[in-house]
Amino acid sequence: CRGQRGKEEMQGESWRLSAKKPGGAPHWLLHCVTEETIICCCSCVRYGIPAFLSSKNHRDHPNGPLFCLVVCSSLSSTGVGFILVIDRRQDRWAAVKGTLLRIAGSFPGNLQLVLVLRPTTLLQRTLSDILFKFNKDEFKMKVPVIMLSSITELHSYIDRSQLTQELGGTQEYHHEKWISHRTAIEGFALMVKKTAQTLQSFGSELAETELPNEIQATTLLLSTHTSKKDKTKEDILVALGQGSRLLESINEPVVRDPDHNMNQDELENLATVQRLLSQLDETERAFEEFWVRHQTKLEQCLQLRHFEHNYREVRALLDQVSEKLATFSEVGISPAHADHIFCELTTYEERVCILDKALALSREGDELIQNSHYAEDSIQPKCSELRAVSESVSSSLRDKKDHLLKAMELHHRLERASKWVDDGIYLLASQPVDKCQSHEGAELALQELERYLDNAGQNQLTDLSTIWGEYDMVLNQQFRDQVEKVFQKQSSMQEMFDKRRVSLKKLAAKQTRPVQPVAPRPEAFIKSPLSSPGQSSHNSNSRHASLSEEEENLAVLRRHVMNELLETERAYVEELLCVLQGYASEMDNPAMSPLIPAPLQNKKEILFGNMPEIYHFHKRTFLRELEQYTDCPELVGRCFLERMTDLQIYEKYCHNKPRSESLWRQCSDCAFFQECQKKLEHKLGLDSYLLKPVQRITKYQLLLKEMLKYSKGCEGADDLQEALTSILGILKAVNDSMHLIAITGYEGNMSELGKLLMQGSFSVWTEHKKGHAKVKDLARFKPMQRHLFLHEKALLFCKRREENGEGYEKAPSYSFKQSLSMSAVGITENAKGDNKKFEIWCNSREEVYIVQAPTAEVKTTWVNEIRKVLTTQLQACRGMFTLQKLQLLPSLRRVNTSQIRKLHEGENLFLSEKLLFFLLFFFFFFFF
Repeated sequence: CRGQRGKEEMQGESWRLSAKKPGGAPHWLLHCVTEETIICCCSCVRYGIPAFLSSKNHRDHPNGPLFCLVVCSSLSSTGVGFILVIDRRQDRWAAVKGTLLRIAGSFPGNLQLVLVLRPTTLLQRTLSDILFKFNKDEFKMKVPVIMLSSITELHSYIDRSQLTQELGGTQEYHHEKWISHRTAIEGFALMVKKTAQTLQSFGSELAETELPNEIQATTLLLSTHTSKKDKTKEDILVALGQGSRLLESINEPVVRDPDHNMNQDELENLATVQRLLSQLDETERAFEEFWVRHQTKLEQCLQLRHFEHNYREVRALLDQVSEKLATFSEVGISPAHADHIFCELTTYEERVCILDKALALSREGDELIQNSHYAEDSIQPKCSELRAVSESVSSSLRDKKDHLLKAMELHHRLERASKWVDDGIYLLASQPVDKCQSHEGAELALQELERYLDNAGQNQLTDLSTIWGEYDMVLNQQFRDQVEKVFQKQSSMQEMFDKRRVSLKKLAAKQTRPVQPVAPRPEAFIKSPLSSPGQSSHNSNSRHASLSEEEENLAVLRRHVMNELLETERAYVEELLCVLQGYASEMDNPAMSPLIPAPLQNKKEILFGNMPEIYHFHKRTFLRELEQYTDCPELVGRCFLERMTDLQIYEKYCHNKPRSESLWRQCSDCAFFQECQKKLEHKLGLDSYLLKPVQRITKYQLLLKEMLKYSKGCEGADDLQEALTSILGILKAVNDSMHLIAITGYEGNMSELGKLLMQGSFSVWTEHKKGHAKVKDLARFKPMQRHLFLHEKALLFCKRREENGEGYEKAPSYSFKQSLSMSAVGITENAKGDNKKFEIWCNSREEVYIVQAPTAEVKTTWVNEIRKVLTTQLQACRGMFTLQKLQLLPSLRRVNTSQIRKLHEGENLFLSEKLLFFLLFFFFFFFF
């Protein structure tokens, strides 16, 4: 169907009007009817896109499917009108009638003329002419309807150039192709519309999105939006691909034949597709720009959340470091202590590394600001705060280090001064008084003192005011007292040096009188050879001076020993603390648990024993009490006697030492011990420090011996001797108990045997008396090697096993062989003429044990100790017999003759038991 006048107007105006809003222009229908097609429907234009609608409702249209093509024309085009050509040459009159009725109902009077080609058959043509005349009023059409019999008549109304080939015209028109293109264009336009709506909806969603405050939520939001964006991008690419294919389809004739000229429809389709593609490209670019801004904001939000999270962590760590640094306020009590605190501070600094993290985070914030972050106002204060706090912590750390270094410097000065004073005092004490009486001896001693004073150098302390001014920042009250103490000690030593120098100068200044040969006078042989009273008085004064100086030298040596005791005690306490903090506490540290091997898990009490108990005793009690005897070292024995019970805690530690040593050897190469040693910067392993308590309890007896050596005749000499004996007793008890716990095979309770008095290895022969004959062991000439344990109530014979392992694992073990009750034992001091042998026998010498000691001294010690045990038992028997005798006398006075006879007959069991006890008493009495 073609409109003669409206065709060109419609083609020129339809797509321009399509850009208007909905309802902006009237709609008209152009009905194209072929042999299989009946076109009639409505039209709609939305958002400037022409719509191609199709209806498949065939019930009202028996002649075939129905298609509707919607075209928008301008207002001027509607005023021109259309000419409608209906070709029904091959149809019946019913089809012509139906078409006319539908046209009459559909068009609102915009038609100028309706031309109908009648059916070609004679019957249908005649029928159509007759029925048309009778039914003309039914069509209700205000335009003329002309019935045409042939194509030639049609050409008289419409020019052939305006008709298609099937109507005898010359205009090229392919209805299927035009419908296909229009359908594809409308589908593409609908896709562009939906894509635009999707982009608009997604853009609104992005614009209304609130930024989260958490890292996880921000990450999830960014991921979700990115996925939606990728999906939208795919839809846009699909639409672009469809438009490109449609454009290629429209351009296909030109590509196939470059000389082909497109008709008006093809040009319109080409322009429409190009415009839609241009709109789609523009929409895509706009969305991409918006998405880049939105994505950048989300990424910056995520960066901000990470920055804020790291800021909170670093800020908390900086606060912890500040609090930790506040605890490093001590200056130490010795160079070793100050050095230990400094090492702890340095190790803590290396382990934390928080300052580097804070500075790195502040630089990260600066980079965010340089990259135009939207939250610059929030990031900038945090960066400034991080730099300020980091600088404060760094400054505090430097001050702490400088503080400790200054304290260490003063500690070392005091240590050098104290050592210089001690060496000077020792020099004074070591100068022999008798040799200084001569001129040469005095000169040599004086030169020795002068050389020592000249070499003082940096060892000597300057005046106190200089020290107060130089080290004021580290001097607390305890440190001041320590400085004053060393300075007073130095002053006392210098005073002693001055006195000694004056004395030596006087002795060196004496001139020796020359000896002149004079003939002896006779009365010289008669005079007494005794010296004159004046000379005797001079010698007496010299002796008093010598004794006074000797006492002074001994006092110096006692102070020297006391200083060594205190310094080593302080160092010992620090070493114990270092082990407990650096190893024992780290076993409870969750960060170190992966380094602890399975055999070491939950074995802290086995590895360290009761070391915490030993540390607390020395730190809180023993060290403080020892310091009270600084000015009276000869009385320090009282401190040991008062704490002798507490010092027995070392027995428990020594008992556990073999287990600790075994556990250490299993795990000595593990990463845990290596890491702890690395942190502590120890050159020696843990095993060396686990041996410290054993070495310390042994060191006490050496220091007490040294102190006792220089305290003969002093007030506390007896206490020193008693303390030394007690310490040696603890050492002996520790050593004995270490052997005692190694006994295996004894079925009884060893605690019932009484205190262990002695233990040692011997060669033993045995003799057994059966009847009147003596039966000697077959191995008499090859003695048995036995280890004897002498208790208060029994003597144990054990066999020593081979020693295996190393260190404490090398401790021997013993197999129990025999036990003798001390209540049935006798002893013979000399046996077989060998001064190293003695006999132990029982049951009236039915069993005799010949024991050979390693030396005669060992034999004497054992014999004396066994005699003490037997004597103690005898005294106990005597006391018991006396008590029972006093209880028996009243009853004996009431005994009559019959009772006495019963006694002789053994009927009174009680008195019989008393008689047996009496005989036993006389047996022991006769023996001793």
